[in-house]
Amino acid sequence: MHKNNKHKKGYNFKELIQIHPALEPFVFENPHGSTTVNFADPQAVKALNIALLKAYYNIEYWTFPDAHLCPPIPGRVDYIHHLNQLLKPYTLKTPIHVLDVGVGATCIYPLLGHSVYQWHFVGTDIDPKAMSYAQTIIDKNGFSESIELRLQAEKSQILKGVIKSSDAFVLSLCNPPFYRSEQEALEATQRKMKGLGNAAPIRNFSGTANELWYEGGEKAFLHNYLYESSLYKTQCFWFTSLVSKKDLVKSMQKSFQKLGATQVKIIPMQLGNKVSRIVAWTFLTEAEQNDFIVVNS
Repeated sequence: MHKNNKHKKGYNFKELIQIHPALEPFVFENPHGSTTVNFADPQAVKALNIALLKAYYNIEYWTFPDAHLCPPIPGRVDYIHHLNQLLKPYTLKTPIHVLDVGVGATCIYPLLGHSVYQWHFVGTDIDPKAMSYAQTIIDKNGFSESIELRLQAEKSQILKGVIKSSDAFVLSLCNPPFYRSEQEALEATQRKMKGLGNAAPIRNFSGTANELWYEGGEKAFLHNYLYESSLYKTQCFWFTSLVSKKDLVKSMQKSFQKLGATQVKIIPMQLGNKVSRIVAWTFLTEAEQNDFIVVNS
């Protein structure tokens, strides 16, 4: 994990239970003598995440239907910390505005980014119901002045239709759908559950169709995202995305060259046994970067 990640040394379940007593029924001692929860149990994962948000990020309200993706907090905040690291070479105008592509019902990246770094967010999604739950979370936590939601009305589009001519984002972030179909997502879940010692086809982090699969899969989504980012070259300093498959980076590199990216960075990430990466790119020339930078340090 990133050096600034508060969860890199594990969880203090005693403290977490004091902050969120509903976690206690899910906590047990495993055969190795370690205190833990059953990560194959969706309710246990959700209770743990709620406790972490309360304990470390001052997020008191985080409620959404169980059908929606329940993101693991350590991995999500790791992305945020790496993005902050990406900005370290620059002294940027404040406040920093960030675009979250696919904010989801949990609004997790805006919550964490605002809590840790006081960033301002615009979150987009194609699901009106998910947006409604996210807006309630924003309002209940008093973040309505710092987090704005915009519905993407056209499902085939990613950035078009939600970026306004007046927008100037320092960052965009995205956790793209990984799978090409519901069947592919279910098969992946079954493998994961087997690895966690649970043969039942239960998705421990849940997830709706919009969150988990996209026609053409992760590769199609990323290349659509890359193309649309080239339409807004001067309105975002760094476009970024999580990329689950290493092989996809090669095909992305070819697209970067064709579209005229001026810089590309590959940032490795690892959470437990899961290896991933952030791909970041910008189209800005040095002169254009001055619209975002106060002084290049």
